[in-house]
Amino acid sequence: MGKLTVLLDFDGVVHSYKSGWRGVDVITDPPVDKVDEAIQQLRKDYKVMIYSSRCRHAGGVEAVKKWLAEQNIKVDGVAREKVPALAIIDDRGITFEGSWDQEFIDKIKNFKPWYKR
Repeated sequence: MGKLTVLLDFDGVVHSYKSGWRGVDVITDPPVDKVDEAIQQLRKDYKVMIYSSRCRHAGGVEAVKKWLAEQNIKVDGVAREKVPALAIIDDRGITFEGSWDQEFIDKIKNFKPWYKR
């Protein structure tokens, strides 16, 4: 059996996304601090894949691959959608902990990604 996959969202997790959405192939911001070192550490034990909603559009996968190459960030692949993974790292994710109680609903209603707090 091969390595398990850790799936990283691109915008807001790898790419700092400080400028927000500017187009499928417009990726102008720098990487998130220390992301390259973290990815290389993870790659010792896991297959590290990148996914992004921008990859569902024509030119999206190529744009992400080009940006990664320009930043000298090595990953095991770029996917058009979420692939099966041990863990998904996403700046807009909320972990479901088994209960749809009011506290969880409030967590959803009050959610902000880290770069908007």
